[in-house]
Amino acid sequence: MPLIAHSNLPSFTRLQQEGETILSKDRANHQTIRELHIGLLNMMPDAALEATERQFFRLVGHSNQIAQFYLHPFTLSSIKRGDKAQAHVDQHYQSFDDIKAQGLDALIITGAHIEEADLQKAPFYEQLKEVIEWSYDNITSTLCSCLATHAVLEFRYGQKRQAIGRKCWGVFPHQVLDRQHPLMSGVNTCFDVPHSRFNEISKAQFDKAGVKILVDSKVGAHLCVSEDLFRIVFFQGHPEYDTISLLKEYKREVISFLNKDRKDYPPFPSNYLSPQNKAILDEFKTKLLDGEFKIGDFPEALISQTLGNTWHDATSGIINNWIGCVYQVTHEDINKPFMDGISPNDPLNLK
Repeated sequence: MPLIAHSNLPSFTRLQQEGETILSKDRANHQTIRELHIGLLNMMPDAALEATERQFFRLVGHSNQIAQFYLHPFTLSSIKRGDKAQAHVDQHYQSFDDIKAQGLDALIITGAHIEEADLQKAPFYEQLKEVIEWSYDNITSTLCSCLATHAVLEFRYGQKRQAIGRKCWGVFPHQVLDRQHPLMSGVNTCFDVPHSRFNEISKAQFDKAGVKILVDSKVGAHLCVSEDLFRIVFFQGHPEYDTISLLKEYKREVISFLNKDRKDYPPFPSNYLSPQNKAILDEFKTKLLDGEFKIGDFPEALISQTLGNTWHDATSGIINNWIGCVYQVTHEDINKPFMDGISPNDPLNLK
């Protein structure tokens, strides 16, 4: 929770200049602490549908032990699902009409498994566009993951994502470019992020859109914010991933190879597996191709025990900061995105 500058102690000003969240006494007195309502637009495929729920729910739930959160999952009807996943959606998810009627303080939009660079070919293109347009007018802040980031850059800024010719897949080192932004408060200056994508928005495209890059890497910009510095938060990677997420993706790629949905046996995700784990998986591959093993023999449990996670702490810090910023500026009335006196063009008063 933020500090209150209840006196003219110089340390308050110094901390604020360093990027710490400091509220004026007047602003704090006008804040009403209530529960936050956060939507989760889950566009992930059936195999990752419920895991993605848990990943984001866990990040939000761990972010602040004082605040109370209501999370509202929904999806798009244009995403075709199998019977089991559809039954889960029918039983537990809300409709977008219900979401609009009740209102939200914040929204998280997941990625989706669409390899085609042209998003207009995605079956959910128009429905996603509708959600994004509604969110900007009605929600304090929207957090976008991977494909959702690409979609917003196309819808709002006219920047279409480009195919990169290969899959950017693995865990990669990143550097914080703006240490003073409130989203980066208390976050390590260098940390890793998982990526899993065939397409990208380049740094030049982010710059052309007027979007500010906060975290960068050799595989592209990762964390960015819209020109107002808060209302849209962009992740190009998958910081929500569990430790085993890339391993499960690798297993699904092996299954795709066996089903002849891909021509080659999948490579390993970069910077993710230890030499020992690679040796175990190479042995599995040999025995699988020789017919000695079946996919049920995939050594998931064995490898899971030794996988490292070098991104979770940074992600938790960023999500905690994001939710804290939403708390500071959202209106007591859920139908109003901002407190009275807060500028939508500079809600965190950073300009």
